[in-house]
Amino acid sequence: MTRRGLLIILSSPSGAGKSTLAKRLRAWDPEIRFSVSATTRAARPGEVDGQDYHFVDEDAFKRMVHDRQMLEHAHVFGNFYGSPLGPVEAAIEAGQDVLFDIDWQGAQQIQKSPLASSVLSVFLLPPSIIELRRRLESRGQDSAEVIAKRMNRSWDEISHWDGYNYVLVNDDLDATEEKLKTIVTAERLRASQQPGLVDHVRHLQSEFEGHE
Repeated sequence: MTRRGLLIILSSPSGAGKSTLAKRLRAWDPEIRFSVSATTRAARPGEVDGQDYHFVDEDAFKRMVHDRQMLEHAHVFGNFYGSPLGPVEAAIEAGQDVLFDIDWQGAQQIQKSPLASSVLSVFLLPPSIIELRRRLESRGQDSAEVIAKRMNRSWDEISHWDGYNYVLVNDDLDATEEKLKTIVTAERLRASQQPGLVDHVRHLQSEFEGHE
């Protein structure tokens, strides 16, 4: 019995764990496809074009938005980010789950898109603001100025927690991972995600009537 793929959204303020949990979810089920976003920011050391992001210039990005080739897009920290629509739509129709590591702006756009019926959205909260800052500083990726900007933006991100299907407090990474896997497993069994159920029930009906 076939099923439609899920469009899995993970969102959180920077440092709350969405990227780490996204990687763990794919390690648990390698069939989950990670949505590769397009961005106008420069590649960081070790990042690969087409694997981590599609790195494009601003003109190319705006053309994609104009041509309705983006499922969602946003302007964050001086750069544009967006998710190409075509590959996501094709994957879902083929029964493949697609994972998004995006902010609340992108989540809202997707939840209003033609693919909204397949959305599973999860928001991750930090256990405390102090811990959130500690995690950002311990990554060693950003300058003090960038960390300050991310912290200033964190409450705006957190304030949109109630726009998601599920909310998890990421106070223990392993425990949060297990909860996330349980959610995905259950959501895959939604009746709306199993188009083959209609034919199966019709078959049961014909069997039932044949034995009357």
